[in-house]
Amino acid sequence: MTALLAGFLLSFSLIMAIGSQNAFILRQGLKAEHVFWVCLICAISDATLIGIGVAGFSMFLSESGFWLATIRYAGAAFLFFYGLMNFISAIKGQSSLNASQVNTPSSLKKTLLICLAFTWLNPHVYLDTLLLIGSVSTRYPGQGLSFFIGASLASLLFFFSLGYGARLLQPLFKRARAWQILDIGTGVIMWSIALSLI
Repeated sequence: MTALLAGFLLSFSLIMAIGSQNAFILRQGLKAEHVFWVCLICAISDATLIGIGVAGFSMFLSESGFWLATIRYAGAAFLFFYGLMNFISAIKGQSSLNASQVNTPSSLKKTLLICLAFTWLNPHVYLDTLLLIGSVSTRYPGQGLSFFIGASLASLLFFFSLGYGARLLQPLFKRARAWQILDIGTGVIMWSIALSLI
């Protein structure tokens, strides 16, 4: 197996797991709000972290208990807070695509800040990109660039497919009940991840 294909398959298999970042992209895709920029920010962030991991930062991070702990607790706090917001939204039950088109949409700046928080305050992204992908890339000596390109392409393809593919579900999410289920599911995912980090 070539380094490019190995990087692509490894990254794609890791990123497919349902998590807070993917749930956020799905929500933005359903609302058709700042989808391109959210997907691009996620892809660039992933590529940056993958590049650092492949370049050898994984060895440093694995020996630094302080930074791992800091990332873990900051991420848990953020996920707990945002999960709570999803539960509150589900209880109110006022969300729907029709309602979101009437209400003032979130600003691009606010959306991107939330997106960056989901990415950079998520300890799992460091474990996946810096440690796991970084360490696996060492199996392909001299082919780090190919491995990096393959892994980064997987992220790019997945994020944009998720963001724009969500539009196929828009008819379903014109009902407030569907948003309640999504909010509850997202909240459960975020709190589960937060609890696993504590």
